[in-house]
Amino acid sequence: MLDPEKYQRLQDCLRAHAPLVIAYSGGVDSACLLAVAHATLGDDVLGVIADSPSLPRKALADALALAKQIGVAVEVVQTAEMADGNYASNPINRCYYCKAELFTKLDQLARERGYAAIAYGENADDAQHFRPGSKAAAEFSVIAPLKHAGLTKEEVREISRSLRLPTAGAPSQPCLSSRIPHGTPVTAEALAMIERGEEFVRSLGFKVFRVRHLVDAEGPGKFRARVQVAPEEMGGLATCEELLASGLAAAGYSAVEIDPAGYRQPA
Repeated sequence: MLDPEKYQRLQDCLRAHAPLVIAYSGGVDSACLLAVAHATLGDDVLGVIADSPSLPRKALADALALAKQIGVAVEVVQTAEMADGNYASNPINRCYYCKAELFTKLDQLARERGYAAIAYGENADDAQHFRPGSKAAAEFSVIAPLKHAGLTKEEVREISRSLRLPTAGAPSQPCLSSRIPHGTPVTAEALAMIERGEEFVRSLGFKVFRVRHLVDAEGPGKFRARVQVAPEEMGGLATCEELLASGLAAAGYSAVEIDPAGYRQPA
């Protein structure tokens, strides 16, 4: 059962920084934060979605539909992290450059419109993981109300269930660039190929999976898809391997392999 003191700390933090801009992606954490902020602050909160080639069109549409369901104002801003060579070269701290670009845009928006602060959906569990984006958040004085309240990922899901958010049980869904190994450049063409590939895999009925985008040894401009499916769904691969291979070939991949270890979501 959720600790009511944590929920109170969350609301107190939101009130102390109103009016507030929230970096919103439609994921579990940011959706919960946006919904609680709207319930607490009313019109004194604005959600902002960063749009770029690394965001699937379906994810953008779903996020906008959820914001409409919540009843909160949301705007879409175009971000240009792809133009930054530090991001496009795909270093291990790639997410830092993405978040720095996002927070630059949100900082400008907040200053122009008189918002007191910017918030994002880091939770109390995230400190246990390598999160380059948190460095950018600190540099821009972006607050993390969920983390401030001490709310873990499971507690965020619990709040989401109480608010009847469809994201309560949703798997993590990082940006499309996360499918490309560090050191392999991130390009708009690669991201589009990944998006087409994952849309096809989803059309086959799989729910939790990744299409990893790997450079193929066959030659320049050739890419191999490594498909990772959640262990509990891997039984479904037996009846559609040929269809999977042909669909991913149509998406642009020269070769397809299935990871026998499957895909496990990060803790």
